[in-house]
Amino acid sequence: MKCYCVVNFREPLQEMDQPTPTPQGSQVLLKVRAAGVCHSDIHLWEGGYDLGQGRTLALKDRGVSLPLTMGHETVGAVVSAGPDAQGLSSDRNYLVYPWIGCGKCPSCAAGMENHCAAPACLGVHRAGGYADHIVVPHPRYLIDIGDLDPAQIAPYACSGLTTYSALKKIGADIYREHPVVIFGAGGLGLMSLTLIKALGGAGAIVVDIDPAKRQAALDAGALAAIDGAAPDAAQQIIKAAGGKPVQAAIDLVGAPATTSLAFDFLTKGGKLIIVGLFGGASSWPIALIPMKAMSIIGSYVGNLTELKELMELVRAGKVPPMPVHRHALAEADSVLASLRAGTVVGRAVLTTD
Repeated sequence: MKCYCVVNFREPLQEMDQPTPTPQGSQVLLKVRAAGVCHSDIHLWEGGYDLGQGRTLALKDRGVSLPLTMGHETVGAVVSAGPDAQGLSSDRNYLVYPWIGCGKCPSCAAGMENHCAAPACLGVHRAGGYADHIVVPHPRYLIDIGDLDPAQIAPYACSGLTTYSALKKIGADIYREHPVVIFGAGGLGLMSLTLIKALGGAGAIVVDIDPAKRQAALDAGALAAIDGAAPDAAQQIIKAAGGKPVQAAIDLVGAPATTSLAFDFLTKGGKLIIVGLFGGASSWPIALIPMKAMSIIGSYVGNLTELKELMELVRAGKVPPMPVHRHALAEADSVLASLRAGTVVGRAVLTTD
């Protein structure tokens, strides 16, 4: 099979020909129909995460080895399955849940494989969707998408799931009554806007330093789009919220500037959900965290149950489609480069058709 791999960190993806796997046991072999190119793939390509203060978390210390076929937002059609894989149809397309755990620890037993300390995630620890085929370890990780467009659905495995899980951590009692602040108007930010609407939310104020992305957010229904680099950004955000205290923010960037700005405008008892992995270190005044009674919550993708809940909303037509740009699988490296350059608005998806 053909795949596009990270052979050396920070170097162009290389096309490789590898034997097409034969599924064993409960494994399922899928023909890839669509594979999203996600911002977190940039960190995988770079080989690590910036922890701030000169420190880096190297992926080799997290069980990631090269060559790596990235791609954790995948839709595929069943080609073959092992003898223990049941209940699948060869004429259907399936969305793949990629955040797979060890299956044995307390997190996995509780249905929180995305919190597993020994993960085996597709596109991270195992070969992912930047290929014409992918192996999934068990049918339970496959969600039938019916007649929905594979390219439109693939990003829900990460960008959709990540934002849906972050909104659940805020809670419906907050996002249905108060505007939520969203940092970042890229693919996840635009996805957040559609999900807030689908869940009956009060809307969102989007913060981004890129004017084109701010306009995209307004076109997608944002209540306001604020330049996070403006010296009075916090005041603008509070004004956009009707002058009322801001109850919650989702930081899809995860940089010192965004977390610091959120700390400035959130009300007492407010929630900051940090999703982004841009990196660096924050310098909040520690005493003010309890004084403001703030909740600072890290949110890492989402669990399988949440992805199924999200897909029920999608199938019911409650989630409006977001902009998707389709590219041939062979363009994987150039698309990833465009994402690194910040020129992708919406979501970029590789297709094999």
